[in-house]
Amino acid sequence: MRAAGAFLLWCASWAGASSALADVPAQPERIGLSRQAVVHLNGKSVFWVDTGARGIDDVEASAASLPWQVRRREHMSRLDDSAVWIQFEATSPPGEHWYVEVGATVYDRVQLFYRDRAGKWVMQEAGTQQPVELWSVPGRLPTFALAVDDPAPVRYWLRVEDERADFSAPLTLFREDALQQSREQEQFLFGAFSGLASLVALAALANGLMFRDKALLAFTLYAVLLCAGQLGRAGIGPQYLWPDWPIWNATMMSLWPGAAAAAALWFVKVVTNPARVSRALDLAVWALIAALLAAVALDLSIASRPSMTLVLTLTGLSLLALLGMLAWGWFEAHDRYLRWVAIGFAPVLLLALFPLGRALGLVPTSEIARFGLFFGAALQLPILYYALNLRLMARREGELRARALSRSDALTGLPHRQALIERLDTSLAHARAQKQNCALLGVRIANLQAVAEEFGREAAEKALVVAASHLRRCIVGFDMAARVGERDFAVLLEAPMTPQIATSRAQQIVASGLRQMPALPAALTLKFHVVVAMLPDPHMDGEATLDWVVEGLGAITPETRKAIRALNVQDARVLAPAG
Repeated sequence: MRAAGAFLLWCASWAGASSALADVPAQPERIGLSRQAVVHLNGKSVFWVDTGARGIDDVEASAASLPWQVRRREHMSRLDDSAVWIQFEATSPPGEHWYVEVGATVYDRVQLFYRDRAGKWVMQEAGTQQPVELWSVPGRLPTFALAVDDPAPVRYWLRVEDERADFSAPLTLFREDALQQSREQEQFLFGAFSGLASLVALAALANGLMFRDKALLAFTLYAVLLCAGQLGRAGIGPQYLWPDWPIWNATMMSLWPGAAAAAALWFVKVVTNPARVSRALDLAVWALIAALLAAVALDLSIASRPSMTLVLTLTGLSLLALLGMLAWGWFEAHDRYLRWVAIGFAPVLLLALFPLGRALGLVPTSEIARFGLFFGAALQLPILYYALNLRLMARREGELRARALSRSDALTGLPHRQALIERLDTSLAHARAQKQNCALLGVRIANLQAVAEEFGREAAEKALVVAASHLRRCIVGFDMAARVGERDFAVLLEAPMTPQIATSRAQQIVASGLRQMPALPAALTLKFHVVVAMLPDPHMDGEATLDWVVEGLGAITPETRKAIRALNVQDARVLAPAG
């Protein structure tokens, strides 16, 4: 007990000493800018939150009595109806130009004050309420020039004002060459990100419009809103896209991150289709999207801290909903593109927690909170585009198969009668225009009924499939084979075609049927009857031509010794044996 009592007394004395020290206002460190090209002000500056809207003269006059505190990087200052004053002191080497940079571009008004050698105030201003062109040092971030050629230490007063955001941005002193180098590196990185995002979004939009794919269009909207919000908050938009219209700054501040989160929900909903699991779940996702958009609209209207907190809270719920839908898509879906979608969202869902927590005041500012989402988006966009291409190819393959089945015979895979007639009309018109000949061969399996009676219906179906394979090997180039009846086929030989070549193809077909095939019962061969018609006939279209050829097949009786008959070929001398 004595030990415990001594410990409590020690704690009380330490707390008393700490409170006594806290009553003493902190003083900024005097910084000599002679060696390093970059100096961070963490721990070297002091701050005070002003709730009374004091002017610079009043602050300077009462500086000794104000409760200044040493400013650390992790400190966040609430700016509701107030402003934060930051004080630092520096001496610039003769002939060198130095600048102070505020590491965030989301604050309404940022001002820097110092007295020149004549004792007059020098004031510089930047912020989202002012066009970038009117900033003291135009650029991506609020930047201010320090005093030049002043051998005495100069005290600087930085004032930051914003209605909704907490101030936790880092402050850095740059020599002119170091500032230029830093900006060049930033321009390269942001330019690469913008180029990648634009390329992916344009490709997705083009494919979405061309193939009428809702997922690609939803992805395009998500990519545009995500990247526009990021670039707007990073200062790229105000610097290049709308330098004369500061109203867009407030718009981008309100759209981020609610609009991008709503687009992400819609996109993931399209690709995962939660309605397959539950109609209520699908309606819940729609309700969350509607709530997000309503919160964004409210924030655009009143632009207050509560409205921003509502948007951020709903965005956090959206991240949980996205995680749930993607997890379900990963474990339950059979399409591999859904796993690629989940992989693509993984870095963004993880890295979005840092700026979201920073905006809610839950985590301190850091490099990962400032730039992490850029790297996550740069990884995500190509992966999602690849996943959607996989989905599109699978869908197109299914559509092509369905379309092919609608125009093909289910057993043999050859085009059916109507498909051949359409193609035949085109070929006849082309032949007439070119004054050339094409040919149509009618092919019948003469012994198909005997095969069915002796070996069964399954053997007869195999005979049809084998006959189709023989005809596929017979055609070349743009020729076409089709099934036009229960045991009848047709082969279109495109122009230019001669009677001799057409007859040779007919003989090839007859000979192929006489070969024994492993798919057929032993000792079973196919007996083909073939008619040859040279086209075009001036009085017949495609359907009439096909009927003419089929009628010609009917004229060949089982007792006929000639397996090939020429309908309009004179002196063809086609005398193939009957088998």
